[in-house]
Amino acid sequence: MALSTLGAFVLSLSLGSVRIPPDQVLTILLGGEAERASWATIIYDFRLPKAMTATLAGAALSVSGLQMQTLFRNPLADPFVLGVSSGASLGVALVVLGVGAANTALLSVVGLLSNFTLAAAASLGAAAVLMLVLILAHRVQHSVTLLILGLMIGYLTSAVVSLLLYFSIAERIQAYIAWSFGSFGGVTWAQLRVLAPAIGIGLLLAIALTKSLNALLLGEAYARSMGVDIRRARFGIVASGAVLAGAVTAFCGPIAFLGLAVPHLCRALLRSADHRLLIPACIFIGATTALLADLVAQAPTMSVVFPLNAITSLLGAPTVIWIILRRGVQRGTFGV
Repeated sequence: MALSTLGAFVLSLSLGSVRIPPDQVLTILLGGEAERASWATIIYDFRLPKAMTATLAGAALSVSGLQMQTLFRNPLADPFVLGVSSGASLGVALVVLGVGAANTALLSVVGLLSNFTLAAAASLGAAAVLMLVLILAHRVQHSVTLLILGLMIGYLTSAVVSLLLYFSIAERIQAYIAWSFGSFGGVTWAQLRVLAPAIGIGLLLAIALTKSLNALLLGEAYARSMGVDIRRARFGIVASGAVLAGAVTAFCGPIAFLGLAVPHLCRALLRSADHRLLIPACIFIGATTALLADLVAQAPTMSVVFPLNAITSLLGAPTVIWIILRRGVQRGTFGV
């Protein structure tokens, strides 16, 4: 799995509107001099930060999805089930769609899409929802109740975004829609200095909660009988999953499907529910899937760039359907 991630990473650096031979990519990364000086500029300024962002985002969303599916014992749970993505979307919508009428096109299309503006807005929205969810996680008794509350928060924030869209003009709507498509290419080196540590903290917390996640596989009553502090474990899992999903959404937009599908792919490949295996597998397979999806979205042989969210769903959904049906035929059941 690690080798597949490395191969996808090198392909992401090699292919694009300008094709760079893989040996030249390795030469540049190792500090050597490339045959063309422009190749080093393309890799260091554009492709390397994008590939690193895709790797981090794929790993983060996959591990977050795995945690949510285990916590809620729901195969359809994803990283955004707690409303963190909706909170980030609301933050961006308030900035992009709520700007003054005097600065419509220039402010929403140019100024707001530069540097940390959108990321800051999304981070504040995600952080607000995260704090609310953490407070609820500490107070509620059952995870199902927390799941329902998270869904309701998502519906409320989505409703506000819909109202903002309804009363906005075309230029602002276009700016918001462009963000909602999702992209790994807009993250700069300066933003990576914030994104990478946030994802690193979330992943370390998820690894530290491995035993609690394994105990929760058989339900909260079993985990409690094994000595797990349910409230503390739930709080840690929600915090880890929300930080991972919120950080990615803030800098890359709402990336769909990865957090839902990759955990199922890992379970099918490993034929195991042990999180000591699944968390590393989700990190590598999630990163590989994100890199390949971004590579397809860039359409190296064409002059267009496809929406990333469309590519992740078009590539991933048939794969998951095939795995589920194949397991159903072999075992006589269609359960995941």
